[in-house]
Amino acid sequence: MSTTLPINFETRPIIPLAHDYSHGESEPWHQHRCAQLLYSLSGVVSVHTAQGCWIIPPSREVWLPAGVVHQLTITAQVAARTLFVDPFARADLPTVCQVVQVSPLLRELIIAALDLPDRYAPNSRAERVYELILDEIRGMSVLPFNLPEPVSSVLKNLCMLVRDDLAKPWTTSEAATLINLSEHTLLRHFRQEIGFSFSEWVRRAKLMEAMKRLAQGQSVLRVALALGHESQSAFSTVFRRRLGMPPSHYFHLS
Repeated sequence: MSTTLPINFETRPIIPLAHDYSHGESEPWHQHRCAQLLYSLSGVVSVHTAQGCWIIPPSREVWLPAGVVHQLTITAQVAARTLFVDPFARADLPTVCQVVQVSPLLRELIIAALDLPDRYAPNSRAERVYELILDEIRGMSVLPFNLPEPVSSVLKNLCMLVRDDLAKPWTTSEAATLINLSEHTLLRHFRQEIGFSFSEWVRRAKLMEAMKRLAQGQSVLRVALALGHESQSAFSTVFRRRLGMPPSHYFHLS
């Protein structure tokens, strides 16, 4: 069962909130009647929904539309900054969960919003900041930090096996044999239920696990070996290709 948390938008379209979490904390299943933009200044937040899992590494954020039931788990020390957004503030706000890139402007606007008054006059600075935040939300770039959950029990079980053994060099052929399907059938079902290939799902699962392990302070070499990479350099190459920088730099952004 989930809890619906009440939020009042009578005086402003956005309600900012700052909250710091300790490693291992979590928030139970709940939902909001408004949209939520959750930004991580440090640490990693995992957002779980019925549709899958979204990972928020440092200096990234997740957008949750109104009514999405979700749960949070925390890795490392997390400095979270949240914007609760009136779903009627703009007609074209995003309608699906997504991890997004934070522009330097939006980052500063989120921080500035924490000091704005609950009530403000028309054409005031506070009104302009809120309106600019809404404009920036509409232009956010989506990042591939989500891991969708399959619908069928067969694919659910397969994905559970993958999560339990991410060091294994999973192939589509081997996975198909494991669940008594042809490779072609597995690929077709995976694309129907997930939207991309089995191989891509495995790569994302490994990347998301890597981000959580790095946030805990594990060495790059230890993470590389735990996820089945032949060497630290091989892992770093994959990480850089996906995120634009080596893992040794990624958690020093904030």
